Amino acid sequence: MSRMKELFHRWGPAVLMMALIFAFSSRSPSSLPNFSWADSFIKKGGHMLGFGLLALGFRRGLGPQKGALPAAWLMTMAYAITDEIHQSLVPGRHPSLWDVFLYDGLGALLALWVVTHYSRRNPSISGSSLPPDA
Repeated sequence: MSRMKELFHRWGPAVLMMALIFAFSSRSPSSLPNFSWADSFIKKGGHMLGFGLLALGFRRGLGPQKGALPAAWLMTMAYAITDEIHQSLVPGRHPSLWDVFLYDGLGALLALWVVTHYSRRNPSISGSSLPPDA
């Protein structure tokens, strides 16, 4: 596999998730759907899901190196902080440390834990994409 193809294969999911998060963060609150009584639950759940998938993308990109799990979480947290800074520049949006540390950070931790736990219990699925952290 060529070097560029390998880089795209490893880091493509993280780059895609960063682009999606950026796109959603760029929308004004009035352009976002309202889910009535479930609005907060769905939107905060979206934070957890999006940043959980981003953490898995970073984990995949880092590969089987020692310390990849904490590094993936820290990279996700760094992106979450830049996302909140970005939101502060969008009319009608405001930054929230609650989003960063509670929803984004927890979503990332849960995703990394679930996938690592599941792949260790089922070695046939770990393959090269998410090897256990050494």
